[in-house]
Amino acid sequence: MPTPAEQMHVIESGVADIVPKDALVEKLGSGRSLRIKLGVDPTAPDLHLGHAVPLRKLRQFQDLGHQVVLIIGDFTALIGDPSGRSTTRPALTREQIDVNATTYIEQAYKILDPERTEMRRNSEWLGALDFEAVLRLTSRFTVARIMERDDFSKRFAEGIGISLHELLYPMAQAYDSVAIEADVELGGTDQLFNLLAGRELMEKQGMEPQVCLTLPLLEGTDGVQKMSKSYGNYIGLTDEPGDMFGKVMSIPDELMPKYYRLCTGLSVDEIEAVETGLKDGTLHPNQSKRRLAREIVTLYYSSSAAEGAEEAFDRLFKAKELPEDIPDALVELADHVHLPAILSAAGLVKSNGDGRRMIDQGGVKIDGAPVSAGVYDLERAEIEGCVVQVGKRRFARILRAEE
Repeated sequence: MPTPAEQMHVIESGVADIVPKDALVEKLGSGRSLRIKLGVDPTAPDLHLGHAVPLRKLRQFQDLGHQVVLIIGDFTALIGDPSGRSTTRPALTREQIDVNATTYIEQAYKILDPERTEMRRNSEWLGALDFEAVLRLTSRFTVARIMERDDFSKRFAEGIGISLHELLYPMAQAYDSVAIEADVELGGTDQLFNLLAGRELMEKQGMEPQVCLTLPLLEGTDGVQKMSKSYGNYIGLTDEPGDMFGKVMSIPDELMPKYYRLCTGLSVDEIEAVETGLKDGTLHPNQSKRRLAREIVTLYYSSSAAEGAEEAFDRLFKAKELPEDIPDALVELADHVHLPAILSAAGLVKSNGDGRRMIDQGGVKIDGAPVSAGVYDLERAEIEGCVVQVGKRRFARILRAEE
């Protein structure tokens, strides 16, 4: 096992906070394999690179010789994490949670080593608590302490309802740490309150408290908002290699160092060399971004898939050629067609309104010719059999569905 100093050099890379840092150094100095906890509520089936940030840090701990405990919050998902929420989350059914958990685990193993991962569901211990045990547990926390959370205090001040079960969420997540005897717990910067609640409860239970390690939230391809499917700025772990490569190439240059640190499997020394090269101008931003895109595609697919994705990218954006395998879209075509509706039916946009917006922004082409803003209605002959492009990466050949 590497020395504590060598381990800290790796662990601190890309981290926002370690609370308290000296406790982590002391734990590493013991020479034992630490238990590193990450709890995730399976509230959605698909993961993106933002979700993968703590998973990548877990993998670093695995590679340093520590035991990773990934907790699937199938019980806490019934409550819903109130972190950053201005309203109560809608309740999920157990069936939805189970489906999401299955796909989450499959995607998590794209990053984690299954042989060195202890997979647990917190229904194992939370579901076994009777009401007396819950009362004893709640006695460890005060209302004033729970109301210190920014989201709770803001909602209370604004007169927005807070359901009683939401107040129990930090307690439930804290009890996870007690149940698995965590040495370190990981989470986003928005999770620090929950992580500290786990540390506090462990102390009150007479246990050695966990160290809280937070990671920054990852901005999406727009470089502004945090990565989210709702913002449309995400890079999915199950995106096709070509889409994944193209999306990485679209991020702002200034985000490259952060993506290298949080989204790749490169060593800390390699990442620091890239950062230095970008600062002093010895590395060209475009070549560095290409390497970043290759590294990310390779992580989730293979090096050959990354090479193929880069070649496809060059054909599309450098040589201005069309992709090799444009899908056919079978849609209903009358003599006169409403283009936004055709784009929606072909799966190129989310809705008719989205289609009109893309047209008005100059983001729609038919056989390479841009569609003018405000042009929504066409003759069938103007689109049937043609290749329609929306944005930079969405293509379809429009064919009439058989009646």
